[in-house]
Parts: sequence; C-alpha cells; structure tokens
Amino acid sequence: MQATAYTYDAGTRTGSVLLDDGTPVPFDAAAFDAGALRLLRPGQRVRIETEGPKDRLRITLVTLQTF
Repeated sequence: MQATAYTYDAGTRTGSVLLDDGTPVPFDAAAFDAGALRLLRPGQRVRIETEGPKDRLRITLVTLQTF
C-alpha cells in the first residue's frame, strides 16, 4: 500500500503517514526500522505494510516508494 509521510521524529523514529484517502496512521520505531530507512521527510511517498482491521490499522513496515 502507498501513503505519504506526514510526521517523523528522528529521536524516537516514530511518526505517521497519510493514506491516500487522507486518514492519518501512526507508525512505531519497529515499523521504521523494518524498512531500513535512516531519515524520512514529510511529503515523501512511502510504501507501507499493515495488519489488522481498517479501524485499527497497524503499520509493520515503512520504506520509500520506488518506481
């Protein structure tokens, strides 16, 4: 699934993304680390992997979207 980076805190390696419908979804350090990223800037397109029901979606991986 694709999304747009919305917030990112380099100190905690946590943040949030906006799904294409505008829904914000937070991610934790484990999801950020799973993508092997070093930095994330708001506005970057990312690829995410999720689990759980739509009303309690949990991000398990955040990585940069490549074409």
